[in-house]
Amino acid sequence: MMRRTLELAAAALMLMTALGARAQLHLKPDKPQPEDLSWMWQYTQPAPKGNASALLKDSRFKPLLQQHLIAPQTFWSKGKSLSDTALEYLADPHTVMADNNRYLTATGCVVELCPNRGLLWIDLGSPRPLIVFAATNWIAENKATDQSGANYTLWVFASRALDPAHLPQALTRSIAPWAVEPIADGTIEQIANVILVDPDGQPHPIQPADIGIDQTKQQTEQKAHS
Repeated sequence: MMRRTLELAAAALMLMTALGARAQLHLKPDKPQPEDLSWMWQYTQPAPKGNASALLKDSRFKPLLQQHLIAPQTFWSKGKSLSDTALEYLADPHTVMADNNRYLTATGCVVELCPNRGLLWIDLGSPRPLIVFAATNWIAENKATDQSGANYTLWVFASRALDPAHLPQALTRSIAPWAVEPIADGTIEQIANVILVDPDGQPHPIQPADIGIDQTKQQTEQKAHS
């Protein structure tokens, strides 16, 4: 009788162990919690230019850049992090705008060197937001910034690797017109080079057309403002 009881207990224990293992197999891994960046929407008001100055002063803004803009940069001040470079390029704030209730774009320029302009673009439509920082950098060997036809390199840094041949349309829709809009003195920056940089620092030289810039139109508008 005792032996029978022990056999039943052992069988029950084995059954419970098997059921527990099966249950663990069916457990889904925890999904990463979406990053809540809804606090940024308030700075798109009042439309159409928003309140870029207040965005820069928000205590959550700098840590956001530090978390997502991690690629090394070589085009600006030596040794400066990409997040600090972005802050410097937005330090003279211009606009914060919303697009399609999903995308946010903030623009600005470097204080006392405003031809060097910055754009921060964020896709808030997924749990893992895509953040892109774009910067125009004057090619000093070319003409002065106030001369017609001065050339610039457009640097584009993404928080995750992007396919250079298939950039998000919403991104190019924001970058392309911004890159060629007239600056304060009425001149238009001639985007001669575009370099897309992965988070690990891998650069991808691409054509201006790949990011939506129409160079023929750019040159025509430049002549009109000359």
